Amino acid sequence: MFHRIGKKYRETALIKLIVLGLVIGIFIAVAVPAAVPAVAVLGDLFVRALKGIAPVLVFVLVMNALAQKNSDASASMKPIVRLYVVATFCASLVAVAYSFLFPTTLHLQVADAQLAPPSGIVEVLHNLILSVVDNPIHALATANYIGILGWACLAGIALHSAGDSTKAMLNDFAKTVTKIVQWVIRFAPFGIMGLVANAIGTSGLGALVGYIQILGVLLAAFFSVALIMNPLIVYLHLHRNPYPLVWTTLKESGLYAFFTRSSAANIPVNLSLCERLGLDEDTYSISIPLGATINMSGAAITIAVLSLAAAHTLGIAVDLPTALLLCLVSTVGACGASGVAGGSLLLIPVACASFGIGNDIAMQVVGVGFIIGVIQDACETALNSSTDVLFTATAEFAQRAKEGKLHDGDMVSHSN
Repeated sequence: MFHRIGKKYRETALIKLIVLGLVIGIFIAVAVPAAVPAVAVLGDLFVRALKGIAPVLVFVLVMNALAQKNSDASASMKPIVRLYVVATFCASLVAVAYSFLFPTTLHLQVADAQLAPPSGIVEVLHNLILSVVDNPIHALATANYIGILGWACLAGIALHSAGDSTKAMLNDFAKTVTKIVQWVIRFAPFGIMGLVANAIGTSGLGALVGYIQILGVLLAAFFSVALIMNPLIVYLHLHRNPYPLVWTTLKESGLYAFFTRSSAANIPVNLSLCERLGLDEDTYSISIPLGATINMSGAAITIAVLSLAAAHTLGIAVDLPTALLLCLVSTVGACGASGVAGGSLLLIPVACASFGIGNDIAMQVVGVGFIIGVIQDACETALNSSTDVLFTATAEFAQRAKEGKLHDGDMVSHSN
């Protein structure tokens, strides 16, 4: 009997199982709240497993890709990086536009005094550069993806001249780690069930009532970027209906990221999706972990919206040049968010400094960010992570379109 159940589970589309897990999680939280702590363990196990395997996966895949790489791999990264940076800047423009259309004031509260934000953009860049030369063992242990990428690139370049047997062994090791990741991802329905039950059973939405407007502005910006701006960018590159690809990335990447609230944990999910989209592994094995570090449209939106809310609260008039400066600061800050403890919220004081807002006030705004983080952070991560795949695919499909090799069926995943 267990064999038949296991076979049926493996044959059922993963997205259907996830929806089932989501429904069961909601039911447990509402009808059997006493069971929430036990079920929540499944969510913790799922996220911990993804976070645990992701650094090893990134290191091995990037090293293997560079060791075996062809001459086209480096050239194919340039349009992807360009898309990452341009999209992050454009997202900050959208955030500023919404903030001007719907100016928001905050009821500021005292934030945690132990939080230590960076003092400015120079410190953010300084931390980012130092992360590259972090001890490789420490980088793996602490999931410092900047350091992991740096050392993996050096190792891969060094192994490029290794013998065929060494490269074959490295390739087998990469396949082994990938197989383990696939096993972890099949556990997703149980993990999502635990995460949903825990979120509904313990957080609730009562704490968000006083912050409906700022949350509404953030969500409007997130959805506008995901459903309007990003599809427009894809269309300009492919000259085809972008929504099949956009919907695929949101459904099969954004959904995971929404519940795990971790770009790092979503790296294995994105790598698996890229494989199903038929993308070049030499490219996506590098662009996906890189995107988890620098492709931060959601973070740029959060930084810009909350910083402007602080300015509106204090009655500070923000002119167009200052708003553009904020977009630039938000873009650079968002790219460095993963290297700063606390993520995007702790970059808010850096942006507030553009308006001459002191650190005490800025940290109160950070406190507001943590209050609404149960929804804000989930949506931000979903946007960040899904666009990693979206722009990796867009760059490759654009090249295929130039060569007349792109078909509409390429823009959706072919298996689950």
